[in-house]
Amino acid sequence: MNDYFNNNYPNVSDLKRQAKKRMPKFAFDYLEGGCMDEISVQRNRSDLEAIQLRGEFLKPFSGSDLSVNLFGHEYAAPFGIAPIGLQGLMWPNAPEILAKAAAEKNIPYILSTVSSSGLEDISEVSEGKAWFQLYNPTDDTIRKDLLSRITAAQYKVLVVTVDVPTFGFRPRDIKNGLAMPPKMTLSNMLQMLSCPQWLIETALAGKPEMKTLKPYMPKNMPTDQLAAFMNKTVMGRVDMEGLKPIRDLWKGPLVIKGLINEHDVEAAITLGADAVVISNHGGRQLDAGESPLEPLQRISKKYGDKIKIFMDSGLRSGTNIAGALASGADFTFLGRPFVYGVGALGSKGGIHTINSLTLQLTQIMNQLGCNKVADLHKHLVK
Repeated sequence: MNDYFNNNYPNVSDLKRQAKKRMPKFAFDYLEGGCMDEISVQRNRSDLEAIQLRGEFLKPFSGSDLSVNLFGHEYAAPFGIAPIGLQGLMWPNAPEILAKAAAEKNIPYILSTVSSSGLEDISEVSEGKAWFQLYNPTDDTIRKDLLSRITAAQYKVLVVTVDVPTFGFRPRDIKNGLAMPPKMTLSNMLQMLSCPQWLIETALAGKPEMKTLKPYMPKNMPTDQLAAFMNKTVMGRVDMEGLKPIRDLWKGPLVIKGLINEHDVEAAITLGADAVVISNHGGRQLDAGESPLEPLQRISKKYGDKIKIFMDSGLRSGTNIAGALASGADFTFLGRPFVYGVGALGSKGGIHTINSLTLQLTQIMNQLGCNKVADLHKHLVK
């Protein structure tokens, strides 16, 4: 399946249209939606679309190399699959599909704490190549046990998300009454029935649930108590004091995800983090928040020689990836596009989306006359 590419879906926008047809509305809305009026989601996109790059045509050029070395491993491309919770709600077995595709194509896949697949299962599917995204448990026992399980499953990189001190106010999910598993309202049942392939595959895969966290949940807990449980037990505010025990317990590379200002990046460096992800959580947490692009440029100039700097939020194409790298990122992560891919093409969607983005980025670098990813900043129109 390594070379699978469906000519009917060359762009992420094509995948999105097809995925919307095949997913129940409540599932697609969860993936697509942002906070409040979704202004932040739009701002992420418009800022990325405003980036311009300049080519050089008369110098010697022997081709482009997309590979990037992170934490001693050489990845095939400068992008990976960002953590997204409840992936199995949007398409059955999506975490397994994406983790396997990422391992085959040699890019990082980050499993979310609130994924619908267990961390041990994904480690096996990814042949030990996946990264793990952690929310900071307020319960010390749960934190230690989770880190012990992550270590035992041989995850190499830990990504701690710090930008969710509150649940985002997401009108789409409120209207849909989103829960895990989905509430059996008449509207939701009709939406499921309108998506027969999703319904069949969900029946085969089993109802979506947060498998990694299941051992810590009270048995037979009502679904309307899930948010309160998550807020109280699993998703505590993450400040420096909350990060210190994680840094002490975790011996591998540590990435702090969700930073947007210089002060927090400086604190991450002091903590001993190996990388930061400049991000606004895909516009899902603060509608008035700035997009990551300008902070990325400031932070990379100030701290680029002290820590690895990654970026996510709003990236949809090879053009966006090139623009983010040219603006100072060492690496990028995309979330929604990969779930669009799986929603549109099922088990082949992961490989297709990786190949599509790789083809796009290769064409851009060849057009610019850029030999390697680290040189993309030379092509930024400032």
